[in-house]
Amino acid sequence: MIYNDLLNKNKKLAVIGLGYVGLPLALEFAKKISVIGFDIKPERIEMMKNRKDPSNELSSKDFEGCDIKFTSSIEDIREASFYVVAVPTPIDDHKNPDLTPVLSATKTVGKVLSEGDYVVYESTVYPGCTEEDCIPLLKSESGLEYISQFKVGFSPERINPGDREHTLTRITKVTSGCDAESAEEIASTYELIISAGVHRASSIKVAEAAKIIENTQRDINIAFMNELSMIFNKMNINTFEVLEAAGTKWNFLNFFPGLVGGHCIGVDPYYLTYKSAMFGHHAQIINAGRGINDGMAAYVARQVTLKLSSRFANLKDCKVLVLGATFKENVSDIRNSKVADVISELKEFGVKVEVVDPYASPGEIKKEYGFELSSSIQGPYHGIVVAVSHKQYTELDENYFLSITHEGAVFADLKGTFREKIAHLNYWSL
Repeated sequence: MIYNDLLNKNKKLAVIGLGYVGLPLALEFAKKISVIGFDIKPERIEMMKNRKDPSNELSSKDFEGCDIKFTSSIEDIREASFYVVAVPTPIDDHKNPDLTPVLSATKTVGKVLSEGDYVVYESTVYPGCTEEDCIPLLKSESGLEYISQFKVGFSPERINPGDREHTLTRITKVTSGCDAESAEEIASTYELIISAGVHRASSIKVAEAAKIIENTQRDINIAFMNELSMIFNKMNINTFEVLEAAGTKWNFLNFFPGLVGGHCIGVDPYYLTYKSAMFGHHAQIINAGRGINDGMAAYVARQVTLKLSSRFANLKDCKVLVLGATFKENVSDIRNSKVADVISELKEFGVKVEVVDPYASPGEIKKEYGFELSSSIQGPYHGIVVAVSHKQYTELDENYFLSITHEGAVFADLKGTFREKIAHLNYWSL
């Protein structure tokens, strides 16, 4: 059995893709068994060899005591018998699933696959993708027969970047396999590292579907909060105060308005709507939620410019400081950051925009979104947009903001972080 061979270090496990998901997973497994960490970018591999996480989520101590070999060479992963694919699954410009990374990783694994090997996918996909898109590719690349000569499973990632409480080992892991034997072997392998326990899904498709609805559910609930924010804004009611009051009921769901970006919540619902359309079903609620959330950046920019126009004579003379550019607080991840859309919309109105972020890489921001990060806060500004509630910003007070703004400046607090803390600036929040 492969579980025993892994445990006794007679066989090795390879993690394909060493990003936010793959690296923590590889290191955790490497505390128990022999691991090969594979990534296509040699520069990232060199960083990890020097005990540095390119994503800035892990410290050098997390690399200690790990039986792991980092590599960008396909030949090195031939030593493995259990492959975990943990690559991104983005969307394209038309908001359709872009399976390029996962299919590329599948080809790589297929070229080195041997009889008796296991392949487990952690990348978030639509139900059916593993069996309909990935397995045929594994078969054609390896020349092996599915189930009789190699086995496949799906165990969706649940890592939450920046979350120090809900870490990999503390989150229940959903696992699945292509038959009874593989389901048990895969579950047992993950039980080596998951202290919270493993939920054995009845099939690969069930596991795929479970993951895709986790983020879709959050997306829909946040869309509802965003629509409430638009309604209450017209009524001159603070949405966060309404939610605080409603939240005193035991069964009220704890969601808040905001920009929905990143590589999960802002992306995964499109995988489900894409697949549902293939079955002739138009996913009304999911698409409506996506429409609201995708439109929030433009909505925020409009509200800020309206308030600027009410205070200052010429909008094109206004300078706005945007605090934060990553997709969420206290992380360096800029993928699908909707803050970039807010900045773009503000510039469309003719507003001069300066952006700062203590976590984001200036080079990556410039490459991905085309704007520069400011190295310092100059001022004075006609408006401030607190787009991301990084801890460095939450420690600031109104006196500081007054010191870098013109009289009557607009203060847009997207997360409601400074509610009841701003008395003199022209305050607005979602």
